Amino acid sequence: MRFEGIYTPVITPYFSDQSIDKDAFAEMIEYLIESGVHGIIVAGTTGEYYAHSYEERVELMGLANTVIKDRVPLIVGTGALRTEESIMYAQAAKENGASCLLVATPPYSIPTERENALHALAIDRAANLSIMLYNYPGRMGAMMGEEYLDRVGRSPNFCAIKESSGDINRVHLLARDYPHIQLSCGMDDQALEFFAWGARSWVCAGSNFLPKEHITMYQACAVDGDFDKGRRIMSAMMPLMRVLEQGGKFIQCVKHGVTLNGLTAGEPRKPLKNLNKDDKRALEQVVNTLKTTIANILSEKKQD
Repeated sequence: MRFEGIYTPVITPYFSDQSIDKDAFAEMIEYLIESGVHGIIVAGTTGEYYAHSYEERVELMGLANTVIKDRVPLIVGTGALRTEESIMYAQAAKENGASCLLVATPPYSIPTERENALHALAIDRAANLSIMLYNYPGRMGAMMGEEYLDRVGRSPNFCAIKESSGDINRVHLLARDYPHIQLSCGMDDQALEFFAWGARSWVCAGSNFLPKEHITMYQACAVDGDFDKGRRIMSAMMPLMRVLEQGGKFIQCVKHGVTLNGLTAGEPRKPLKNLNKDDKRALEQVVNTLKTTIANILSEKKQD
């Protein structure tokens, strides 16, 4: 599978009793597809997979597949504490029409690179689907290092990696030494650098509420090769990146951003809580400025 464009790890909307709002979930996916994103990820961190039961995760896979109707790829996360659980999610994803799996390190256990690779290879054998790896050592506690990549690279199904370590040297390593594994941006404030090093895709939670602006960045850098324009767009986006990452309120910010577009998000599941009024106001100001600035950048081209 080739990864080209913006892939959105879709949020999970809830009712006030914190049950899943399936109609709002379907509406979110429809909005994203109509906005032009290139793929939908279900059961990512932004979707709060860790707070869902097995039944809920499988139901969301099926609902997403029904709504998407093969218009864009469906990618399903297999994150779980145990390999056996991840295999169950991978098999369910295949049964529910997934094009690809998102495979992360099991959290908390901190496996060795060999153990982690065997975990990923077990998932691969069970489902035989394309796989995007998800390297996020800051949350999972272990790095997908060279030993890991060499082991999983024996299977052609491991075709991409969402790199979220924040270490720019990892981008260099992956681009130079592992060109057979497609590089996908998983660190939003480094999108410009990822594209400069050959990434053709960006997995970005902010595209839940700013899909067109993220697509604009991808188009400028990965498609047009206009890095002067890309730097200007990225500069406009940087205040958003800072707001999203500060204070551990990432999912809350994304969900409030969705509500700014008139869509239903609901509160995140406990223990997380909604943003306070000051945080909401700060996000709203940043979003408004970002939209205005990027619109002005685009209008300059039209005038030329």
